[in-house]
Formats: sequence, structure tokens, C-alpha cells
Amino acid sequence: MPSSPAVASPPPPRLSPSAAPARAAEQHCLRLLALSTAPTSILQSFAFLLKSGLHSNPLVLTRLFATSAAAAPALLDPLVAALLRPSVPLDAFLVNTLIRAHATSPIPSSRARAAGFFPLMLRGAVVPNKFTFPFLLKACASLPGSPAVGLQAHATALKFGFATDQYVSNTLIHMYSCFGGGFLGDARNVFDRMPKGNAVTWSAMIGGYVRGGLSSDAVELFREMQSSGVQADEVTVLGVLAAATDLGALELARWVRRFVDREGIGKSVTLNNALIDTLAKCGDVDEAVAVFEGMGQRSVVSWTSVIDALAMEGRGKEAVQVFEEMKIAGVPPDDVAFIGVLTACSHAGMVDEGCNYFDAMKMEYGIEPKIEHYGCMVDMFGRAGMVERAMEFVRTMPMQPNPIIWRSLVSACRAHGRLELGESITRSLLNEYPAHEANYVMLSNVFALTQRWKEKSEIRREMSKRGIKKVPGCSIVELDGEVHEFIAGDESHPQYKDIYRMVEEMARELRRVGHIAATSEVLLDLDEEDKEGALQWHSEKLAIAFALLRTPPGTQIRTQVNQPVKISHVSSQALHGKHKAAELICSKVTFHNVFSGNVSDAIEDVISLLLSIHEDISPVRQPFQLQAFDVLSLHNIEGQGDTKQVSFKSSR
Repeated sequence: MPSSPAVASPPPPRLSPSAAPARAAEQHCLRLLALSTAPTSILQSFAFLLKSGLHSNPLVLTRLFATSAAAAPALLDPLVAALLRPSVPLDAFLVNTLIRAHATSPIPSSRARAAGFFPLMLRGAVVPNKFTFPFLLKACASLPGSPAVGLQAHATALKFGFATDQYVSNTLIHMYSCFGGGFLGDARNVFDRMPKGNAVTWSAMIGGYVRGGLSSDAVELFREMQSSGVQADEVTVLGVLAAATDLGALELARWVRRFVDREGIGKSVTLNNALIDTLAKCGDVDEAVAVFEGMGQRSVVSWTSVIDALAMEGRGKEAVQVFEEMKIAGVPPDDVAFIGVLTACSHAGMVDEGCNYFDAMKMEYGIEPKIEHYGCMVDMFGRAGMVERAMEFVRTMPMQPNPIIWRSLVSACRAHGRLELGESITRSLLNEYPAHEANYVMLSNVFALTQRWKEKSEIRREMSKRGIKKVPGCSIVELDGEVHEFIAGDESHPQYKDIYRMVEEMARELRRVGHIAATSEVLLDLDEEDKEGALQWHSEKLAIAFALLRTPPGTQIRTQVNQPVKISHVSSQALHGKHKAAELICSKVTFHNVFSGNVSDAIEDVISLLLSIHEDISPVRQPFQLQAFDVLSLHNIEGQGDTKQVSFKSSR
């Protein structure tokens, strides 16, 4: 069979004499933009563009906008305003670039404009493609106050037939989860209707649950992902770690670390940083430090995470040492690192060192202190009893102090007997922020400390009148994948009688070794005997007693508290016989480690069962999320058991 004759390729089109220079100018401008990495070079390319008459060339404009978005975000809007004229022929590539450049901009005003370029595309009769909608939906996700725009974008994606595209669907999940809890059902509907053959889709929904405050659902979905046989990737793990942080689920965090090693998921710097942060916030700072020490490459975030972890556990000197090691390693500290080291100095009572670091921020590193740094300094002076110095520091601040700084001052006044000053500050806060619950609680506590019970009752009545409720103190303990919540006087637990008997036994042992309850911290109009009774049934005592009942000797127990506690040094005495304990405190929430076991009659081990703490205290600055109690069993993730969810509320 004879072969077909070869078809000659058509000769390339010849450029007209006038088109050749324009083509050459276009290519030269594109090369200039490819080399532009700073505002000055971008402006030079812009000048060449104007000189060469390329201001209506869509290809050149696309490259210019993309380059300015990456190298000089502040130039993007001025360039768009100058060049995007009706005479410019629009195409999908140009409009997609405009939407993406604005959606990913670090400048909020630019992000707010991103979705506005899509109507420009429709008015110009430019048909969107499958790349348009991921950019558009991401732009809508940055407008959580305007979900209607996102709903319209979803409807338009359906109209053009792109709503079932995998990338579009994944971005829809992200968008709806960014709109808040009320739209998580819409995100789940999109998730349920799409194929789930890769980790990207699962990760999008897991991340959506975490953003929406449903971290338990995120862990449950991760378990479903494991059962479906889809291999998790780094993004999935980051979502699960965020859920563990929100839940305060230490065992989950530890399991994730083993899972990453077992599955061979690459430990990037970002993943290691997330592990450090999660382990520390869940209460195991030593394991967080171990992750840090095993890192081959570290970023400033790695160093800062460890400094923060040590600082919030009260290990100030170690945190300062790590900060100095960071400087020796040639990693310049940023403003976040200085917040960590100032917090460490505050908790460790290292006032002189803290002042030196504060001065070094601007003098040595050119970092202008922010209000957070000033807040750390006020807290440091207050903890050290330097109330007058703290007040003077506040007066000389270059910015207006925020309520957190004033509340820190009130706490210092209360701790060091400056109750009149604390009352004056709190009244000012009430006048300025009448709807904030913490201000009422602080003033109520000041009245109680000065035994002005009538004024305290009036404050409580005012709170009720305004519909302001104090968040009750609660304590949580995680045992065998179950999370148990206790509130003071809680009798809703099935084992509450055994728990109460254990609390009474703990109290007897403490009295036997000379412990005297710090009833001055009970801010109620009661006699001494009733005050001791109020202390006895504190939520954390119930949690510790329950853990002692349920754990064998030598078990490490961690209780988690949604409000800060004041620890009495008197109560930190030896309790021997059946129990011993060691105390560990972390922040975001407060953790305590307790070891149950048998010890000799010799009083050798210091324990801290926190028997002098009270419920009537100011809320923590970052309140613990109460929805975090439905923690799922880790054994179930590994296919070894059933899920157990336990949440006990007070019957009061």
C-alpha cells in the first residue's frame, strides 16, 4: 500500500514591517518583567511598557500584574488603575491573573477588590474557564462578612458547568468553611457529592471543620479517611494537628507524631513547627523540645515555638537560653520571638533581663515594639510586685493601652494589695467597656477581697440585668481516649460518690501533714468552715480524684483548666501515703501533670493538688473552647476500639 505523501507544513506567517518592532518590544518587556524582583525594577519595566506603546497588550499586562503582586504588592492597585482601560482587550488569562493577584495579596484592601474583576469578565463577554473559579472562590473566602458574593459565585460555577470540577469543589469547601459554622453544612454537602480519591479533598474538609470550631468532627473525618484507604499528606496532618491543639488532646498529638514517622510523610520545617506548637499547647513541652532538637533545618518560627513553649510552662531561664542560642545560630529574632522571650522573663521574674531585651528590640534589631510587647512588660512588672513602675510604664506608652494591659495591672494590684488602685482602674474599664464580662468579675473580686459584700452583690445584679454571664470554671482530664469535664460541685458523673470520697481522703492526707486551706482566696461571704468546704469541691480536685481512681500507680495524669488559677505555696506541700504529684503549668489553657503512685511514709515528693484554688476568678485571655470536649478515641483511628465521648456538666 503506497504511503501517503507527506504534508508540507505551512510557512510561518511573516510579520509586517510595523509588527516586527512591536513583537521585539513585547519580548523585551516580558524579559524585563521576568527579571524584576523589586519595586524599582518593576517601575523601570512599566516605563519601558509605556514608551513602547504596550499599554494595551494583554500578555504584557498579565505578566506585569502577576510580577507586581509577587514582588511589590503595594504597586498592584496603582498599576491596575493606570492601565486597565476600556481599550484593553480582555481575555480569561488576564482576568484570572487579576483575580488571583488580588485574592493572594497581603493588603486587605486589595483582597477585598478581588471578586470585583469577575463581573468585568462577564461584561466583556469573556467566557470563564476552570481556572477562573478556584481563584474567584478563594477571593470570596476572604470576605466572610459577605457570604452572598460566594453564593453567587457558586451559582455561576454551576451555570458554566464547573461546579463538579475537583479543584473548584475543593475551593468551595474552603470558601464555605471560611464563612463560619453556619455554612459548614454547605461545605459538607459539596464534600459528600464529590469523588474522594485523593488527600486534597479530605484535607479541605478537615481544615474546614477546624476553622469552624468543630475539631472533634475533623478528627472523626480523618478516621474515615484512614478507613477509606486514602493516604494522608502533609496538609492533612497539619489539619489534624490544628484539631488536636484546639481539643488539647495530647494523646492525639503524640499519635500523629508516630503516624508521620510510620507513614513516611516528609517532615518539612512547617510540619515540624506544627508538631512543636501542638505538643507544647497540649502540655508536653519536653516532647516538643525533642522535635525541635531533631530538626535538621530550622526557621525563626521553629525557635520561636520552642521559646514560647518553655515560657508558657514557666521555664523562663531555659527559654532565654534558647533565645540566646538562636542569636548565636545567626537567626535574627523577629517581633514574635521577642514576645516569647519577654513572656519568659515575666514568668521567671527576670525583670532586668526583660528590660534589656525590650531595649534591644529597637536599638539592635530595629524592631518597633508593638502593644503586645508593652503588655509583656506591664505583666512582668506586675508579677514582680512593681506596681508603681508598671503604672509609670503604661503612662509613657506611645500608644493607648488596651483593656488587656489594664486588666493585667488590676491583677497585679490585687496580688500585691493595691486594691484601691485596682478598683479605680476597673471602674474606668467598666465605663469604657460596659459589655465585657471580665471587668465586672474583676470589680466583684475586689469588693470581695475588701469584704464589701453589698457592692459585690450589686455588681452581680448588674451583670444579670445586662444578660452578662460569667463562664464557669471547669477542669478536664483525658483518660484512655475519653475526655471528662468537671465543674465545681459536679454530681452528674456516674462515679461522683467515689470521686467525692477520694477528694475527702486527699483532704485528710493534706491536713495530716499540716496543710491549711487558703480561705482568703474564697471570694464569698461565708464563715471559715464553709469557705474550706467551697475549696474542697473545686472542679480540678474532682478531676484529679477521678484520675487517681482510674489510673494505676505511675500513670501520668494531665488536667486541663479553662481558667487560670492562683496557686498557694502552702498547698504545695508533701502529701504522702497513696498519692504523689508534680505540677506543670502551660498557657492558652492551664495544664497540670499529676503522677499517681505509692510512696514511702517519708515526705520526699512535693505535690501540688491545687487545693487552694477557687472558681471565682477572671477569665483567661484566650478562653478554652468548650466544644472541644468530644475528643475521639485514638485507638479507633488505628482500628482498635470504639469511639467514646464523655462530657459531664454540673447539675447545679
